[in-house]
Amino acid sequence: MKNSSNQIKITFIIFLVLGITLSSFRREAQNSYNVSLKKNIKPLSHAALSDTTKKDPETGLIVDENLYMVKAQCTGCHSTKLIMANHFTRDGWKQKIRWMQANHNLWELGDTEKQVLDYLEKNYAPIQMVSRRAPLKGIQWYDLKLN
Repeated sequence: MKNSSNQIKITFIIFLVLGITLSSFRREAQNSYNVSLKKNIKPLSHAALSDTTKKDPETGLIVDENLYMVKAQCTGCHSTKLIMANHFTRDGWKQKIRWMQANHNLWELGDTEKQVLDYLEKNYAPIQMVSRRAPLKGIQWYDLKLN
């Protein structure tokens, strides 16, 4: 009985040591795999821009000559995260402003509307994402003959 108890303990210790050893190798292999993947991935132009674009530390918005106007007109009612999460054309941003004026009592922006729209159009315009390859063109199909 004592002999089988010792065998169980020894077996458990062996599995424990093997598990720890193998998991450390797995982490090292996974880390080297991730590093090699990162070298081969080319960032989208917007992603590359966002790393080099200066951001306002208070709001997170892109620093621009009209940022102060956007901060004054927009952040009184909502978070700047709402601006950063959306990307519209100039007309799209204008429609959102009109919608906020109609439904959420946003005041008339007057002469400052042009500055706000200039900022939003320049810094938060739609981003074209490439999600798949372009369609093939000029394909010459052939009949596959099965024997």
